[in-house]
Amino acid sequence: MKKKPIHLIWLVLTGLWGISGIGYAQADKTFLSLERAILVAKERSPWAQMARFTLMRQYWNHRSYKAELLPSLNLSGNALNYNRSIVDVRDAGTGQISYVSNNSLANTVLLSIDQNIPFLGGTLSLESYLSHLEQFDYDKTTFNTNPLALSYRQPLRTYNSLKWDMKTAPLVYEQAKRAYLESMQTIAIQTTSLFFSALSAQSNYEKSLATYNDRKDLFNNAQNRFELLGTVMRSEILQLELSLLNAEMSVNTSKLNMETQLFNLCLYLGMTSHTRVELVQPSEVPQLSISADLVLDKALTNSTHALKQNLKLQQSQRALAQAKSAKGLQATLSAHLGFSQTGDRIGEAYQNLREREVVGISFRLPIYDWEMSKGKVKMAQADLAVTQTEIEQADLEFRQDITTKVVRFNNQLRQCEISARAKSIAEERYKISKNRFENGMLTVTELNTAQNEYDAALSQYINQLQVFWSAYYELQKIALYDFIHKIDLSADFNKIVDNLK
Repeated sequence: MKKKPIHLIWLVLTGLWGISGIGYAQADKTFLSLERAILVAKERSPWAQMARFTLMRQYWNHRSYKAELLPSLNLSGNALNYNRSIVDVRDAGTGQISYVSNNSLANTVLLSIDQNIPFLGGTLSLESYLSHLEQFDYDKTTFNTNPLALSYRQPLRTYNSLKWDMKTAPLVYEQAKRAYLESMQTIAIQTTSLFFSALSAQSNYEKSLATYNDRKDLFNNAQNRFELLGTVMRSEILQLELSLLNAEMSVNTSKLNMETQLFNLCLYLGMTSHTRVELVQPSEVPQLSISADLVLDKALTNSTHALKQNLKLQQSQRALAQAKSAKGLQATLSAHLGFSQTGDRIGEAYQNLREREVVGISFRLPIYDWEMSKGKVKMAQADLAVTQTEIEQADLEFRQDITTKVVRFNNQLRQCEISARAKSIAEERYKISKNRFENGMLTVTELNTAQNEYDAALSQYINQLQVFWSAYYELQKIALYDFIHKIDLSADFNKIVDNLK
């Protein structure tokens, strides 16, 4: 007998351990609060996973940009290039052209260390080159080498894409991180909507079940009074029986709706089962009064809005710079300094090296292009002006939207208080009406009216709670700021990326 309590404790503990990742348990039920549902959604839902993969994509895009700023080791060449054909050869003395047969095999390999120069737009390279030519008709082998060479290629008066990338790439990745935080708040908003839809359905089922039990007791009591005392009329018995049947139908309908809404919620949360889940209604709302200035300040500092507008402006400025650089003279400076040698053997190609210096400027100057380049510049300037106007308008709308949402949220606290008081009054009135009906002082119609008013007040209260929490998480998404705990929202992005690598 002493062992039974130990076994019971063990069963309870193992049951709690099995469901501790979702909520808290009592007997065979799992109780799920709004806060816990949001945490589960952010961790398990497919939408959270998609948000993490989107962040991961931008992470690798940022890594690729940073790699462009670092030296790169490259190996290139041509292998087994066999050429058997008739080629033209000009005599160096007379200038006469002759056609001779060619039967050769060529191989080349180039090893280089390349470094982009972001602020200048040029490329500096340290190279080593080897060429092998086999001429079968003459039974001759020739090696040509550039063992060590330093080359630099610098476009003059041209568009420097890497310089613009240095301005925009960090902003793009920062925007991706903030967008991830906003996605988490979007998940919180959607979870809130599904949670309260399921909570309302659960409340309706519980109310319909309680109503059915009340109607069943009232019907039995009234039938006994009708048969034994004759104090209840036959019409009242029939009305109560009809009310009982309607209550039973309501139980079946509300139970099906509750199962459907719970399934939708658990599916969104990434939970495998909903049959043992019972939702916990938020007991109260926090006494919050949020300042519009605070929301606006945090939104401009934390959200993606300011970054998006900045990137949009820079993209237009970048397009204008590209259009201007394509107009007029195009020139490129090339320099190559190193050593070279040829030989019949590979060893000879690396002996007695000769200096090799090649420097020059190539250019292109359009004489007349029917003002095509000028038109592209004018189009880019017009696009920039449009972008600036759009940014100003978007900023005004953003500020107005914040003001409206803050006013609506601050008003919602009072709405919750009013609906909570209305629910309390309606519940007390229903209890009084039920007692009066049991004492024969109230008709079935009046009892039903009190019941309907209580049901409506309870539904209205749950609806006002949903509006409050949806509005709160909407403000959190805009500002990326926790107004309850007074901290900026954040995430361990390094950990997120490491977990997906």
